[in-house]
Amino acid sequence: MKRRTLLQTAIAAPLLAACATGASSGGGEAPDPYPAPVPDPDSYAQPLVARVTHVAVELNADFERKVFSGTATLSIEAAADAREIVLDCAALTIRSVRTEHGPTTYAVGASHPDHGAPLTIAITPDVRTLTIAYETSPSAGALQWLTAQQTASGKPYLFSQGESILTRSWIPTQDSPGIRQSWEARIVVPAELKAVMSAEMLTPDGEAADAGKRAYRFRMQHPVPPYLIAIAIGDLAFRSTGPRTGVWSEPSVVDAAAREFSDMERMMRVAETLYGPYRWGRYDVLVLPPSFPFGGMENPRLTFATPTIIAGDKSLVNVIAHELAHSWSGNLVTNAVWADSWMNEGFTTYIEGRISEELYGADQVAMAHTLDWAAIQNALRTLPPDATRLHTLPNGDPDGGSSAITYNKGALFLRTVEGIVGRARLDAYLRSYFDRHAFQPITADRFLTDFRAHVVRGDAALEQRLMLDQWVYEPGLPSNAVAPHAEGFDRVAASMAAFSAGGAASAVPWASWGTLQRQRFLQTLPETVPQARLDDLEHTWRLNALGNDEVLFDWLKYAIRNDYHPAEPALRDFLTRQGRLKYVSPLYRALMNRGAWGPAFARQVYAVARPTYHPVTQGAVDRVVSPR
Repeated sequence: MKRRTLLQTAIAAPLLAACATGASSGGGEAPDPYPAPVPDPDSYAQPLVARVTHVAVELNADFERKVFSGTATLSIEAAADAREIVLDCAALTIRSVRTEHGPTTYAVGASHPDHGAPLTIAITPDVRTLTIAYETSPSAGALQWLTAQQTASGKPYLFSQGESILTRSWIPTQDSPGIRQSWEARIVVPAELKAVMSAEMLTPDGEAADAGKRAYRFRMQHPVPPYLIAIAIGDLAFRSTGPRTGVWSEPSVVDAAAREFSDMERMMRVAETLYGPYRWGRYDVLVLPPSFPFGGMENPRLTFATPTIIAGDKSLVNVIAHELAHSWSGNLVTNAVWADSWMNEGFTTYIEGRISEELYGADQVAMAHTLDWAAIQNALRTLPPDATRLHTLPNGDPDGGSSAITYNKGALFLRTVEGIVGRARLDAYLRSYFDRHAFQPITADRFLTDFRAHVVRGDAALEQRLMLDQWVYEPGLPSNAVAPHAEGFDRVAASMAAFSAGGAASAVPWASWGTLQRQRFLQTLPETVPQARLDDLEHTWRLNALGNDEVLFDWLKYAIRNDYHPAEPALRDFLTRQGRLKYVSPLYRALMNRGAWGPAFARQVYAVARPTYHPVTQGAVDRVVSPR
C-alpha cells in the first residue's frame, strides 16, 4: 500500500469510524483503513481537495413538465487550503448555491456529451454544507417519465437508472463510485402515487404536503456510491415474500412477481452462510414497467427488475440471485473506478452461481457456466484484444465493456482460483474480504495485494499456478482457464447432431428441456438453415410465441441471421413491448447487417419503439440504427 499524504489522511480519517462500524457488524476481521481516493476519469470531482460525504435532497416530482425541482444539501470535507469544490452535473438548471455562511459563487463548465459538466463552487476551508437549488431537465439521462398510457395501471410512472454516471443528471454531487456518500430524501409526489427509493422508508404511507400531494421520506445511513441512489414513483403495491423480503410493482403485476420471486428469503440465507450477514436491513424487489433497460439493478434494499424475467416457472430468477449477490460485491465493496467494474460484476456472477448451485443444483449451474464460456469465446473472436482485459483501458465510455468479459470472464477467474486453492479457502477469504473492506471502494491493484497477503502468502509455486496478473491485466484467457462441462448439454448435443443430419424437429425432446438446454440448442444450430427446416422448428415448437424471453431472444437472433420473414411479427412485438438493452440492441444490430430488408425493418420498428425506451436504451440503439 502506498504511503498517504497528510491531505489524504485528513480527508479519509473521518470516514473510517463509520466504515469500521458497518464492517464490524459482520463479526469478521477488523476493516482495513479507508483507502485514499483515486483519480476517476469519468468524474470532474477533485476529492483530494474537497469531497462530498452526505447528500440530502428535497424534490418535487412534476409529471406534467417531467422534471424534479428542489434542493440538494451536501455535507462536505475540505482540505485546509481548499478554495473550491467540484461536482458533477448534467443538464441541470442551477438556481442558487449557499453555504452555511450565505450565498456563494459557482460556475458550470463546458458540457461533454457523456460526462456532463463540472459544477465548481467557491468555498472556504471551514465550509461544511452546500445547499444547491436546482431543476432537472425533461431529458435527464437517468430518468424516464412514463405517461399513463405507457403503464399497466393507467397512471403516470417515473423511475431512475443511475449506473454508471447518470446520477449527475438528477442530483448535483460527486458522481464517482469511489466517493461513497450517505443520503436522505424527501420526495413530494401526486397523492395518487407512491414513491419508493433504495433506502429505508421512513414514511410508508407518506405525509401531507401541498394540495393534492404527499411527501415520502427516506434514509440511507451507510455510505454508498452515487449510482446506487435510485427512485421510482407510480401506482405501486407490495407483497411480502418473507420476514425481510418482498415485491413492489403495479397492482396487476405484483402477485405474479411475488410467486416468481418466492425464493428470495432462501437466497438470502444461502448468501449469508457463505459471505456473512446481509447488512442492508430489507431486501425487496421492484418490478418496473417493460421499458426498464436492464435485467436488474442492484440498488440497496430495493433491486429494480425487468418484468421480462417473470417466465411463470422461476426459470429466470437467477437475475434475482445476481442482484442479491451485489449486496456483498458491488454495494458493500465497490470498484473505485469503472475500469474495474469486473470486480463488481465478475464477483457477483460468481456468487450468483454459488447461490444457484445450492438452490437449483450443480448441473443447472454447470449449464449456465457453459453458456458463459461460449459467450467468452465469442468475445475473444470478435473483440479487439485490449477489450478482452478484465481491468479495461480508458476508452472514454464507462459503460463500454463487454458483458462476456466483465461478467463471465470475471466469474471464470474466481472459479479458476477456487479450483486451485479449494472452495473452502476461497470462501473464507471472500468472507474476510467483505468484512475488511465493507462500505469501501477498491481497485484491482488493491484487491490483488490483499489476495496475495491473505491467500498466496509468498508461496511462489501457488503464485505461478494462479496467474493473477495475466487474468486481470492481460487480454484473452490465461492457460489455466478450463472449459466447463455440463451433463445436461450432452443430451442437447445428441439431438443437435440428429437434427443437423436431417432429423425432424419433432424428434427433439424440447418439451422435457429447461431454459438453458433450449438456449443451448438454438445457440448451436448451424449458421444457416433452409427455410423449410426453420418452418419445421417454428411450427413444431411455436417458437414465435415463446413465453420465455431468453429463449425467444435466441430464436429471433437466429431468425434474423437466416432472413426468416415469418418471424417478423414476433420480432416487431418483442422490440416494441419491452426495452431491455440486452435484447433490443443485439437484435437491431443484427437487422442492420441483413441486406436491404433488415435496416428498413429496424428503422420502421424503432420509429415506433424509441419513445417507449429508457434514455440508456435510446442512446445505445441510436448508435446502431444510424440515419439514412
